[in-house]
Amino acid sequence: MSNSPRKIIIDTDPGQDDAVAILLAFASPEDVDVLGITAVAGNVPLPLTSRNARMVCELAGRTDAKVFAGCDAPLVRRLITAEHVHGKSGLDGPDLPEPTMPLQDQHGVDFIIDTLREQPAGSVTLCPLGPLTNIATAFDRAPDIIDRVQEVILMGGAYFEVGNVTPTAEFNIYVDPEAAEIVFKSGVKITVIPLDVTHKALVTKARNSAFRALGTHVGEAVSDMTDFFERFDREKYGSEGAPLHDPCVIGYLIAPRLFTGRHINVEIETQSKLTLGMTVADWWRVTSREPNALFINDLDADRFFTLLTERLSRL
Repeated sequence: MSNSPRKIIIDTDPGQDDAVAILLAFASPEDVDVLGITAVAGNVPLPLTSRNARMVCELAGRTDAKVFAGCDAPLVRRLITAEHVHGKSGLDGPDLPEPTMPLQDQHGVDFIIDTLREQPAGSVTLCPLGPLTNIATAFDRAPDIIDRVQEVILMGGAYFEVGNVTPTAEFNIYVDPEAAEIVFKSGVKITVIPLDVTHKALVTKARNSAFRALGTHVGEAVSDMTDFFERFDREKYGSEGAPLHDPCVIGYLIAPRLFTGRHINVEIETQSKLTLGMTVADWWRVTSREPNALFINDLDADRFFTLLTERLSRL
């Protein structure tokens, strides 16, 4: 445990699993200090992701949190969304009221740039849970901030599990592969939480019941979200529950010892029709390419869910 909480910016496209990640961060003030939340187009278009982010803040009782709208489209491509997974609103499942807290006036990318310039160098961690458009745009526009980032801990990519939106690509990277390439080539310290890990973080019946048994508004909402989310993955993978992708990012921040991985080279495919958006992870170190990322491939799922349930009970 670090003595002072890590300052983070959550960059997100909520998404049920994004919502749970945000809730986990708010529930862990001793470990994580959320400086702001930047919304990006991804699972659903930007007006919905920026709305959903505020709905989740209000669910957590954090109307003081700052939510910014960022980029509404990938750097060079048309936006691909995932309503078929997350529902029309992106946050189908629970019945949450429309948010009343305002969006900040500032653009999300400007908030990222200003925050990294204002905070001490090496003190802010970026936690992207969606496509990397906002982060890449910030790096591109203000290269001076790259050295000031403590770490980028992102949910995205896959190696052993290959793809979930094409045979070879994971959704977040596929939506904006050019943005991912900028981030992976930036020299910033990167930790990747790919599908290889998140598909082990399954909300089984028992784990979902534990959320509901908290007897709180938050517990019930999370249970409703994972119930909704689950039907898609059961159908597709035959798994015994919904994978909680994005909360693994916050889980890693709080309890890194629950996770294992390797420091390897990861390149992003941006040219190929066949493998566009693939995270080409040199897991077996067969190339001479410089390692540029800690690629996580396993977690202690039971301890992760115990932590998640305990933290959510605080809200």
